[in-house]
Amino acid sequence: MATLFFDMDGTLIDSAVGITRCVEYALTRMGLPVPPQPELRRWIGPALRTSFGPLLDDPQQVEQAVLHYRDRFESHGWAEHEVYAGIGETIEALHAAGHRLAVVTAKNEPHARKIAAHLPFGHRFDDIVGATLDGRISHKDQLIGEALRRFDVAAGECWMIGDRRMDIEGARHHGMRNVGVLWGFGGESELREAGALHLADAPRDLQGLLVA
Repeated sequence: MATLFFDMDGTLIDSAVGITRCVEYALTRMGLPVPPQPELRRWIGPALRTSFGPLLDDPQQVEQAVLHYRDRFESHGWAEHEVYAGIGETIEALHAAGHRLAVVTAKNEPHARKIAAHLPFGHRFDDIVGATLDGRISHKDQLIGEALRRFDVAAGECWMIGDRRMDIEGARHHGMRNVGVLWGFGGESELREAGALHLADAPRDLQGLLVA
């Protein structure tokens, strides 16, 4: 059976509240204006340094902003999410069918593991692959590469499932099959432009698309 890599934010959980509140906190601590909610939602998906970088010229300030974000995420933000309806049942069904499952996310790995440990289906994932704290591994193509290394599996035996263009582009970088999910933050136009192989309207659709 296939090895399935799931993005976290926008795929397993609706984490908009936690992420945007942490971004607001970090921007305020850095003395920067807080943009409106629609713009804040664009922070969901990319690596933090990618998003903070254009706002702060000094790399040390970027690192400070990341630390402010992490401080609030560690205390509050990690729990400010909701599990998408139907995704738990789908994860259980895919596991029962014999697929190997993993999370591959741009969240830093300790935070991703903390969230996964509290998900009712979190124990179904064989590994949680997240960004390194120093940002050395943070972009989706790097994260997928790390997941392939840990699982010692060929990209052709895997699928990437996610809601943003980074998920699709990262999968395509490795020649991996992929599914763009439409219940997250990216939307159909973004996913199609990124070259999504398949699109899923709801979690239940994944079982019919993810074939070995």
